[in-house]
Amino acid sequence: MRVIAPGELSEADAEVWRALRARSGAPANPFMEPEFTRAVGRVRPSARVAVLRADDGADGAHGSGPAGFFPYEKGPLGHGRAIGFGVSDTQGAVLRPGLELPTAALLRACSLAAWDFDNLEAGQELFVPDAAEEFESPVIELGEGYEAYETGLRERSPKFYRTTTAKERKLGRREGEVRFVLDERDPAALRTLMAWKSAQYRRTGRRDRFAKEWISDLVRQLAHTRAPGCSGLLSVLYVAGRPVAAHFGLRSRTVLSCWFPAYDPEFAKFSPGLILHLRMAEAAAREGITMLDLGRGSAEYKDALKTGSLRVYEGSSVRPGARAALSWLAREPARRAHGFVRDRPKLAGYAQRALKQVGRLRDR
Repeated sequence: MRVIAPGELSEADAEVWRALRARSGAPANPFMEPEFTRAVGRVRPSARVAVLRADDGADGAHGSGPAGFFPYEKGPLGHGRAIGFGVSDTQGAVLRPGLELPTAALLRACSLAAWDFDNLEAGQELFVPDAAEEFESPVIELGEGYEAYETGLRERSPKFYRTTTAKERKLGRREGEVRFVLDERDPAALRTLMAWKSAQYRRTGRRDRFAKEWISDLVRQLAHTRAPGCSGLLSVLYVAGRPVAAHFGLRSRTVLSCWFPAYDPEFAKFSPGLILHLRMAEAAAREGITMLDLGRGSAEYKDALKTGSLRVYEGSSVRPGARAALSWLAREPARRAHGFVRDRPKLAGYAQRALKQVGRLRDR
């Protein structure tokens, strides 16, 4: 095994990575591609990739070329995290099928006492046993085309569909021509989206992700990334030539990972974010995308739009020792407190109202 910075991945390594990923049978999620890890490496100096050999496995099998890749970030005292932790919506290792590798041995080779994850992909047999919680990541399946999806949506959520399409027509009548662009390349549109999203974070009392320079830099970088397995995709809904809603995500040939949606609050009564998602699904289906991954977390619009869900996991793999104990103390109490509130709707409602109050105070 060798441990390198993401920028040291050769193109030969990346090709093996892509081939292993294709053989995994998992959805072609762009967060699991080498391009995402390389992009994080350019903004996070602590990013690393363990390149595994075939004989690193417990079975002692031999073979040429890498047998797997484990991207991670390393913090103080050997506290590791998933690559892009906090913004990466799908996490895990990319391994040759059948490779048996003890988790403790992998962590030891990476000089890690623990490795935290919050969106671990289902099927990651190396780490799933260490998960503390399991979550749904709602998806829109488009394998049969948009018309089939729209028909199903009318049946599942008739009121939602009627209301949203009526608002789109009303928006066009009152404000001007409604136009949607799936792949917008104008940098100004991305800046507008990021400003809307920052304002939304503050308004709802949440941490503004774009206030962190590395996250803003990462998004700007990925907006220019064009690779079959991982491309930035900025989609914009315009009214009379003015942007009213936008979304930035990552796409592969078949999966669009929804990441940062936002809209202009001035047009909130028209639900432009919902209109955007429907038009995005329609255009994505034409491009051969068969799944929109809406990302972990519950929301009314996700419940209305989804056709099913994937599973993701949160937790930590640890290697016994004092450093692992320190990592547990720094992480676990807060995670358990958050879970306690989230699992109790009444408490969660109080917390949501408190966050919004904080947001109002911030904006005074």
